[in-house]
Amino acid sequence: MGYSPFIESVRVELRTRRYSIKTEKVYLFWIRSFILFNDKRHPNEMGNHEIERFLNHLALNRQVSPASQNQALCALIFLYRYVVKKEIRGLNYSFTKKEQVMPTVLTHQEATCIIDKMKGIHWLIASILYGSGLRINEALSLRIKDLDLENNMVFVFRGKGRKDRYSLLPKSLNNAICCQIDKVKKLHQLDLSQGYGLTSLPPALMRKYGNAIKDFSWQYLFPSTTRCVHPYDGYICRHHIHGSAFRKKLREAVQLAAIPKRVKAHTFRHSFATELLLQGTDCRVC
Repeated sequence: MGYSPFIESVRVELRTRRYSIKTEKVYLFWIRSFILFNDKRHPNEMGNHEIERFLNHLALNRQVSPASQNQALCALIFLYRYVVKKEIRGLNYSFTKKEQVMPTVLTHQEATCIIDKMKGIHWLIASILYGSGLRINEALSLRIKDLDLENNMVFVFRGKGRKDRYSLLPKSLNNAICCQIDKVKKLHQLDLSQGYGLTSLPPALMRKYGNAIKDFSWQYLFPSTTRCVHPYDGYICRHHIHGSAFRKKLREAVQLAAIPKRVKAHTFRHSFATELLLQGTDCRVC
């Protein structure tokens, strides 16, 4: 059926419509899974019946989360709407049962205990997550230009829901952030001396700002230790560190701190919001 060229055509459609790399990977995973589940039949030969069987399989046999089942559905709707050119309506399938899970909240003492068990940039990332209430992707995506140390503010570009916002930046982190900025500056100067120095940007911003992305202000606060090829435009750039590296260090810190709670990066955001509520602050804009 020309499996690889077909998947490549889906990838081209995703990139043409400016979907994020993360969404691209998720959609391609579910589309491949759908095709394999139906014995590698081409999507042109399938429709509602096969989609319903696949979604029921995810709910009943795989017992995936409601979010994962919805991701799969969105991927297949995209596939048929933009690649197969066929609208899918009137689906009838079993929904994954959504379990009510209360978010884990750390006390101030627990949060600081975990953070104190971390070192280097991972300590700083955790401190920003807790002190500013950022999501992990928002913290890793911070650029030098997003930091306002004088006013103790941090700018979050295209956060959840593609909304921009400002958040607090604890004054106690100023020295550590300045040290990290100095390290980034030295790394950037090394990149420039070797003929590089570009940071990664979405294609639209790359076209808008051009060579300005060589400027120090556009560099990530937490750059990767290695350069990579930009997945859209093909230039060599330096992206930010991967979230999996932080999650690994966080697990180790939780074990060292002997905190008997299920702690994830997002737990710091819940804890930040709880602290604001206890102080009588309106945290709906954070």
